[in-house]
Amino acid sequence: MAHLELTDLQQRYGGHVVVNGVSFAVEAGSIACLLGPSGCGKTTLLRCIAGFEPVVAGEIRLEGRTVSRPGFSLAPEKRRIGMVFQDYALFPHLTIAGNVAFGLGTLAEPARAARVEELLATVGLAGQGGKYPHELSGGQQQRVALARALAPKPELILLDEPFSNLDVDLRERLSHEVREILKREGMTAILVTHDQNEAFAMADEIGVMDGGRIQQWDTPYNLYHQPANRFVADFVGQGVFLPGEVISQHEVEVELGRLHSVLPLECSEGCGTCGKPCGVEVLLRPDDIVHDDRSALQAEVVHKAFRGADILYTLRLASGMRVLSLVPSHHNHALGEKIGIRLDVDHVVAFKTPLRTYHAAQPAEPTVRPVAFAAPAA
Repeated sequence: MAHLELTDLQQRYGGHVVVNGVSFAVEAGSIACLLGPSGCGKTTLLRCIAGFEPVVAGEIRLEGRTVSRPGFSLAPEKRRIGMVFQDYALFPHLTIAGNVAFGLGTLAEPARAARVEELLATVGLAGQGGKYPHELSGGQQQRVALARALAPKPELILLDEPFSNLDVDLRERLSHEVREILKREGMTAILVTHDQNEAFAMADEIGVMDGGRIQQWDTPYNLYHQPANRFVADFVGQGVFLPGEVISQHEVEVELGRLHSVLPLECSEGCGTCGKPCGVEVLLRPDDIVHDDRSALQAEVVHKAFRGADILYTLRLASGMRVLSLVPSHHNHALGEKIGIRLDVDHVVAFKTPLRTYHAAQPAEPTVRPVAFAAPAA
């Protein structure tokens, strides 16, 4: 039995449907993430799970017990759910220890003090209990908010954009730290974020949302390498779509060469052996295009972004189409220079489209987002 289960959930404001038929399950001790752009419904969905919003259809079950359905909503305080808010929501007039102990009123003083001390040590703030929130950094305040949510030993932890107020380096470090803390405590958790780096760093499974629906619920690895549809392919990671022609069920031709797929290609006019030209758009990630000085295939450097160990090059092909390539930074090429490239594609991702001849295609701007080439978190 799943720890948390949502079945055909729907929520709307007036005639506007915000959450539309969402179903998923989260196992005990797992960290899940709702990932998507602003307005996709992810925060509303989190609020429904917390009990802050009613539902107009479907059901939410926690440990097999129904907590939300049309006409019934168990009060938030009775759901045994901990919440970590975007702005931390710490009480400024209470010490750090007082904030952590806020939900422990039923415990005797010795037990309460012991639990507070234990959690402050867990989140790396041992000895800081006498300070007030304004005396701590943003990262430390976020740890206090997590400790407060963990204190009553809830059945589920919800994190609503918890790192959005922090700088990039601190967000990355804290996302790893929070994951370790949640795993150490054996907590089941759901994170809401629009940042795929946070999602990949923290979550065991991710639900990519758009238009109030889950577009794909999967591991970070599968979302990146085997996206279920064009939206997921475009939203997760970086990449460029090149037009191609299906040669057979397992081969597709693009401007850069012929790709062999271990999965049947989805083409616009059948199986690819019908004798008709079948058009697809093939997703190429920056790690699919390898810099190779010995390659006869050349592309022009039109943009470069130095990233320390790597440089992300935007390259213009002979047709005018643009692709991305992630290259070790000791290969430092100038704008306008032509470099050798070759394809190294393990997973062919293609979506059906009317056939276009790639030599006549119009140049397209690549999709550029923060690099997130992560395997599933351990």
